[in-house]
Parts: sequence; C-alpha cells; structure tokens
Amino acid sequence: MNEQIRQILSQITELEDDLHKVIQEQQAEFNYRIEGTKVLFEKNIRKAQRQLKTGFFSFILHSQPRNVITAPVIYSLIIPLVILDVWMSMYQFLCFPLYRVPKVCRSRYIVIDRHSLSYLNSIEKMNCIYCGYAGGVFAYAREIAARTEQYWCPIKHARKILDPHRRYAHFVDFGQAEEYKEAHKNLRAELQNEKDQTDH
Repeated sequence: MNEQIRQILSQITELEDDLHKVIQEQQAEFNYRIEGTKVLFEKNIRKAQRQLKTGFFSFILHSQPRNVITAPVIYSLIIPLVILDVWMSMYQFLCFPLYRVPKVCRSRYIVIDRHSLSYLNSIEKMNCIYCGYAGGVFAYAREIAARTEQYWCPIKHARKILDPHRRYAHFVDFGQAEEYKEAHKNLRAELQNEKDQTDH
C-alpha cells in the first residue's frame, strides 16, 4: 500500500473519532444517556416527547395511500431478512473458527433502540424496529462477507465500486501480480490476529 493511501486511511480514522465525539456531545445536548443497551431520557424530556406524539388513528388518517398500500410489500421482506440473518450466523459460526477468523458480533450491527422514543406512536415504533433490524442485518452480513473476502480474495476491482466496505482499501491493487501472494498472506494474518468481536 502506498504512503498516500495510508495517509488518507489515517485521516478517515481521525474523522470517525471526531464524529463519535460529536455524537457523544449530542447525547448530552438532548438529555439522554446510554446504559448498556438502554437509552434513558430525563423524566421531563420523556413527558415533553409524549405530548408531541401523533395518535394512532390520526396517523392512519393522514397517511398517504401509497404508503399504506406498499406496507405489506415492505414487511414481507421479513422472511428473507430472517433467513439471511440465520444463514450468515450459521456460516460464520461453522467456518470462521476453521479459518481462525474472529466472528462478527451481531449486536454491534443490529441495533434496535428507536422504539424507546416517547414521541413515536405504536406504528412508528414498529416501523423503527423493522428498519433497525433490516439495516442491521445487511450491515452484519456485509461485515461477514468483507472478512470472508479478505481471507479468500483480497483484490480490488479494476472498475470503481460505489461505497466499498471498510476493509476494501487495504486490498491488493488489481493486476499487482508480483505483490499479491505476500500481500494476501499478510492480509489473512492481520484478519486472524484481530481482536475477537464476539463479546457483547
């Protein structure tokens, strides 16, 4: 990997750290704290949020017909989502120990907490649970796939790809034949030496 790429990756890491700090500052600004997996608001904030909640029937009456009509289609995806979730979990459970690759911690990717917001009605809470699960499953599956790719085929594509996973930048350049075997060996070793993320 050349020095320019290394510097850019370092800048990305610094920006991610800055973003995390800003998010923590926002937590204080909006008067909530996180304890384990629970998000806790101050009592007066919860009360104020409840007053902003749209009632169930009012929400239904003011919903656009296209949203109501397509809702069953959206929710039908729960079946392939659960299958993907279970299948990816089984795959990494069976294969990653054989590869000596740390397993992906599912709870770090599938985060369901927005339903605790008092200003959401029951339909909005259900939607937030569903979206949190769906987005989380895809993120979880993507990280499992990324680790698999780093183990088996850590080569960049010839063409630019949109929004590659975070491991992709470290892969071997397309057509870099002489360096490939050694780089592949090193990338596999780096992956195997990563801290196990299965702790919850």
